[in-house]
Amino acid sequence: MASKGNSYLPRKLHSLLGVIPLGLFIIEHAVANYTAFEGGQEGFSKSINFLNSIPLVFWVELFVIWLPILFHGVYGLYIAYQSNVNTGRFSYGRNWAFTAQRITGVITFIFVAWHFYETRVQIMLGNVTHEELGQHMNNILSDPLTVTAYVIGVIAATFHFSNGLWAFLVSWGITIGPRAQKVSSNICMVIFVIVSALFLLSIFAFRGDEFASAAASALTSLSVG
Repeated sequence: MASKGNSYLPRKLHSLLGVIPLGLFIIEHAVANYTAFEGGQEGFSKSINFLNSIPLVFWVELFVIWLPILFHGVYGLYIAYQSNVNTGRFSYGRNWAFTAQRITGVITFIFVAWHFYETRVQIMLGNVTHEELGQHMNNILSDPLTVTAYVIGVIAATFHFSNGLWAFLVSWGITIGPRAQKVSSNICMVIFVIVSALFLLSIFAFRGDEFASAAASALTSLSVG
């Protein structure tokens, strides 16, 4: 669908923010959460402590992550509202991806808002500490329905990023021609599979009884200390 009014610059900014910094944040988040699978409670705690040691971490997150996410999400909902599926313009595969991009964008917006409330807001309110975050995630994911919602949410978010990366490369003139776009499509699919796997493994780790026991022991040691 053609742009309306003076939407060129907002759309370009929306596209750019979807890759930098938000795409990098998704990859970083996947790797940080994966430490729960690879290193258990101890590995996850080290990852959280490292991130919190970044100077001015609150302001970095606010201006580099959360405000860009807010703009990208809200403007993305506006784009999804305006968009129409056009089978005459796209091939079958790309038309499907175009539609899925809009659907997963809405799912991702809802999921990120919910996850933000369940984790960051709870920390800001003092209901959960950074040291308790692992145990808190274990509690959240103890419900099978919540696990299902998380699986849908992370897959939607990862697809939205990966497919959006392909669209970014095309719209910014980086991949020109069918061959370059085919290659970039394959690369983006590999990124989707790898990042999704990291997220899914971290969900599996947070649900584990061993992780829960280790998290409880770590909290007990902190309270005794």
